Amino acid sequence: MKKKYSSAQKAPKAVEEPKVAMSYRLSREKIERAQRVLGTPTATATIEEALDMVVFRRELADGIDSAFGLPIADVFPARASRKRR
Repeated sequence: MKKKYSSAQKAPKAVEEPKVAMSYRLSREKIERAQRVLGTPTATATIEEALDMVVFRRELADGIDSAFGLPIADVFPARASRKRR
């Protein structure tokens, strides 16, 4: 019987969103640490991957709450008033 999927099959490409140039002041060391952890080739890829992970975390927590009624404690709650340095 022929295999349905080959082991060397590539994942489907994600739909690319339009990109816009933006500028942020970020710690070079923090970006480099995140880049090593995530294994991303560039600072931009690192930031995009990290943002994707944050959104996925929220979707996962909301899904668990919706499916099972189990509230997930938000470790990093959004604060209306943040102190600026």
